[in-house]
Amino acid sequence: MREKVAFAPEQIASALTAASFELGAEGVAILSTCNRTEIYLDGSEIALPKVLSWLADWHKLSLDQLSDCMYQQEDEDAALHLMRVASGLDSMVLGEPQILGQLKSAYAVAEQAGTLNSGLHQAFQHSFSSAKRVRSETAIGQNPVSVAYAAVSLARQIFADLKDKTALLIGAGETIGLVGRHLKEQGVERIVIANRTLARAEELAESLGAETILLSEIPSVLHEVDILFSSTASQLPLLGKGAVESALRRRKRRMMFMVDLAVPRDIEVEVGTLEDIYLYTVDDLHEVIEENRRSRAQAAEEAETLIQECLQRWKQERSASGYSDLIRLYRESAEVVRANELQKALAMLEAGQSAEEVVQRFSNNLTNKMLHHSTAQLKWVTQSGDLELIKLARKILGLDKMDAENASGEEKYSDLNTQNLPKDDLLENPLDSPLDKQFVDKDESSL
Repeated sequence: MREKVAFAPEQIASALTAASFELGAEGVAILSTCNRTEIYLDGSEIALPKVLSWLADWHKLSLDQLSDCMYQQEDEDAALHLMRVASGLDSMVLGEPQILGQLKSAYAVAEQAGTLNSGLHQAFQHSFSSAKRVRSETAIGQNPVSVAYAAVSLARQIFADLKDKTALLIGAGETIGLVGRHLKEQGVERIVIANRTLARAEELAESLGAETILLSEIPSVLHEVDILFSSTASQLPLLGKGAVESALRRRKRRMMFMVDLAVPRDIEVEVGTLEDIYLYTVDDLHEVIEENRRSRAQAAEEAETLIQECLQRWKQERSASGYSDLIRLYRESAEVVRANELQKALAMLEAGQSAEEVVQRFSNNLTNKMLHHSTAQLKWVTQSGDLELIKLARKILGLDKMDAENASGEEKYSDLNTQNLPKDDLLENPLDSPLDKQFVDKDESSL
């Protein structure tokens, strides 16, 4: 089913555009990997049945097929899921780092397609931040959990530096391919691939910049090899004690590191009894891997705590952005007052009144108008006798920074003088302002 719902890279841009239009979503992003297909949506009126119907139509599937294997998360749970995915906590291999790159790619494609709105942008950025914290503050990514990675990591422990070493890879399957990529990442310059047929070996060698030989040619190059990995489907050992002894003599007893990843074995057990040979089997590596899994599991608990902290920051930022209209409306109301008073002042100048008188009047009127609502609210606050509310008002207005003599606490507010304000500017009920009403209906306690 994962194969059937996967989006090819060249399909995603058009799928994003179609989903945005057909689902009425303000933001859409699609994450499609070998292990998951996820659609992230942001909008106020998105219905899950409609999303499933769109996905079924796009991939020519039935709704029953999708319903049996899908999952959904909404709001806070969706953000938490996204953060866990980015941090590798929802992966088959706990803590694997590849998913973060895939998620960043999904973000970039959505941005390029124009379907990444501010809500999704905010959620994805917080997920990237949480992944960074998990990587830097926990040990979840420090221990290998794949056989190939564990094998190369073991080689790195045996040799201080792998760059000047020669590696022989016996086989050309997926496991050997992974080993080869890990070796290249460690800087190994010379890699030789030995296989029963050259065609498959040459295909892998091209991606690794490696040499190729047939299995029968192994004895002729074995003395040059420092590191050997083997993983074939052979039912009989391919490398015996005699061949290794001969190679060691030519190497003048320089040690060789070998990892036999095959089941059954490719390397005879007796090879491990030779001096200067470090031979490990897949069973030895499984012990390392299981220990690393346990290590990652402990780190995952720490990671979950970090992600909860990141989730709280996302919630706070989301909540704050939800009230961004408050700031805009406040500034707009001040601009209306300023524009009106300016228009009056210009009219007075045109009527021939002195500039000094006009400026004086303009400044007085502007001050009174600007302070009108806040003064009325302060009167109501002081009459309430709520000391916490009074402290909050002082903080909002910046009065707590004034000299103690000019801001002496509750007594200062109890003497608040509003007698100089025009009578029609005073509000008996501080909620009479249209601006106030708009937000009181949302949350009266936030006033």
